[in-house]
Amino acid sequence: MTTANSAITNSTNTTAPYPWLVADIGGSNARFGWVASAGAGITQVQTLAVSDFATPIAASEAYLQQLQQSNHKAGTSYQAPRCAAFAVATAVGQDQISFTNSHWSFSQATVKAALQLDRFIALNDFEALALSLPCLNATQVRAHDALPQHTGTLAVVGPGTGLGVGSVIQTRHGWIAIPGEGGHATLAASDDFEASVLAHARTEFSHVSAERLLSGIGMPVLYRAVARTLYETPQELSTEQIVERGLNGQDAVCAKTLDCFCALLGSFCGSIALTVGARSGLYIGGGIVPRLGDYFFQSRFRTQFEAKGRLQPYLQQIPTALIIDTLAALSGAAFAIEQSEV
Repeated sequence: MTTANSAITNSTNTTAPYPWLVADIGGSNARFGWVASAGAGITQVQTLAVSDFATPIAASEAYLQQLQQSNHKAGTSYQAPRCAAFAVATAVGQDQISFTNSHWSFSQATVKAALQLDRFIALNDFEALALSLPCLNATQVRAHDALPQHTGTLAVVGPGTGLGVGSVIQTRHGWIAIPGEGGHATLAASDDFEASVLAHARTEFSHVSAERLLSGIGMPVLYRAVARTLYETPQELSTEQIVERGLNGQDAVCAKTLDCFCALLGSFCGSIALTVGARSGLYIGGGIVPRLGDYFFQSRFRTQFEAKGRLQPYLQQIPTALIIDTLAALSGAAFAIEQSEV
């Protein structure tokens, strides 16, 4: 079990009893972390595969068992968590939560009872990631140019297994995250090539959302649509294979797929920035873009982000940056406990 530190995003004046269990649960992986006491930060970070467990309760119990064993070997005492927050890759509203891109489903009340918690919070994963934005520093991000400002309104878009969207706004009462399901908004074309790509994608799906193309599950769909637009026969390739072949230049269709991915993502992010008024900055999260490395910063992302006609000067003033700290959403989950009511 690895240990890493990530600062919690606000002061620790809270009545929520420690220790805290925090989790960032996506479609493929569940990352767990531990907050032992006020000001301690997040430690004991471990990533578990969603496919290895029937429920998040089972995964949580496996994590806690390993934590207990680790403490025993180190000669330190173990105390069961008193509070927990799960940042989940799906909509949160009712007690029952079902994941969009995995088999997991759970009742919030059941999790609280099974783990014997005083307090349990479930929040959308991009609500949690948004809560982390105001305190991200230069070591946790890679900016296109200027760093986003920690004031006003910020937004985050994250291509991972799916596509998450969130925003956070500064008020006189502190930062408030705005959860949503923006990844399922309809994707728009910016030129004739993209229009053809979307038309081919619609032969597979009646509704082509941003997530259908700009995500881990969407990259193969985008690849097939790009291939057909280029009058090529698509192969059966995974997202990992498309990225690898596109980056090393061994496959022209894969290379064009990555180019199209970055351009479409830039345009979509520009639309999000306009929609929520994220004038202080827009962040890119998720696990797909970090794999692209320098390619992303040399791509058409930023050009297409700004390409909004009369509003181009507005977009030109908005900083964009890639989140490179994989613990950011865990910090947001901890902040959700911190600011929760007794």
